[in-house]
Amino acid sequence: MKALSLWQPWASLWACGRKTYETRSWSTDYTGAIAIHAAKRIETNISDALREICEDEFGGHWTVELPAGALIAVCDRVVCKPTDRLHVDEEEFAQGNFTPGRFAWDPFNMRELPAPIAWRGMQGLFDIPDNLIVGAPPPAPARQGSLL
Repeated sequence: MKALSLWQPWASLWACGRKTYETRSWSTDYTGAIAIHAAKRIETNISDALREICEDEFGGHWTVELPAGALIAVCDRVVCKPTDRLHVDEEEFAQGNFTPGRFAWDPFNMRELPAPIAWRGMQGLFDIPDNLIVGAPPPAPARQGSLL
């Protein structure tokens, strides 16, 4: 399985579904499951709008309570979309970098793990053992086509 590391609070915002897209300067054509890793870095120098979102979602002590250095969620796959083709609301805009030339990673079936799993992150997509994510909610069932 592949994993992607994000700084906090963006990792937890994406994992819990408050943040729809993770924006990156690069795209991927990887089509398998991706674990979400919360890096050890917790960024506190953020915009007022993002701070309000974090306090609303996680409470006033989010800077010391969010998991760090751990796998926190998994999704079945992502689809990368050019940011210049998206129309996002003000809250989503506050949670990412939607400047032209970037990519919005749109997850399918994101689900948080029952408990964080301590793990060392890396840049880019990195490999983790397939059996490491035990106890995660199961993937969504495959959609059946209609018989027309």
